[in-house]
Amino acid sequence: MMANYTTFKKYTDVAEAKNLQKYLLENGIECLFIDNSPRLGSSFSGELLKEYEIQLKKQDFEKAEILLEQQAENMIKDLPEDYYMLTFTNDELYDVVLKHDEWSEFDYVLARKLLAERGKAIDDSLIKSLRKQRISDLAQPEKDQKAWVVFGYISALLGGFLGIITGYVLLTVKKTLPNGERVYTYAAADRAHGRIILILGIAVLAISIVLRIVE
Repeated sequence: MMANYTTFKKYTDVAEAKNLQKYLLENGIECLFIDNSPRLGSSFSGELLKEYEIQLKKQDFEKAEILLEQQAENMIKDLPEDYYMLTFTNDELYDVVLKHDEWSEFDYVLARKLLAERGKAIDDSLIKSLRKQRISDLAQPEKDQKAWVVFGYISALLGGFLGIITGYVLLTVKKTLPNGERVYTYAAADRAHGRIILILGIAVLAISIVLRIVE
């Protein structure tokens, strides 16, 4: 079942994640709560390493975002007079709107409201266009992985697990876009190197194990 779900929001506070899960379920959106915190115990890892995810089906992303924006609009009524975004310039507010995925729904809705009050309102059609461009930008693979590729080949030839891990990461890692779509993190050329590094690392490791047994 989890294969149909993908990351919608991440939190370091379990209460925030649980509250979002409850709110979505109450509004008819199926979701999962995932604890991705390290399994080393809080005394070792500390609270900074805590990470919780709320996962949704891709087709529910837009509906969930609309619900959260509506919730944020109601919360704005109780906005503190010293809220930090009230001092934002227009350019900073535009940046919040453009990079909606990096901000909370509350901040996004507030940014639009403040711009409107300043006579700089952004209509919904432009918002959709900006989001489409934002998703296109985020979908681009990460560039310049030469250092990792070289490191991977060296590690693989030395028979270390790091080579296998590096190859596997380059080959398989994906990232989740704001619309729920998952795309490869690295470019096709780097993934091709990752495949070779992975195979080479496994082969060298297997040969080294056989040689040790023979000796």
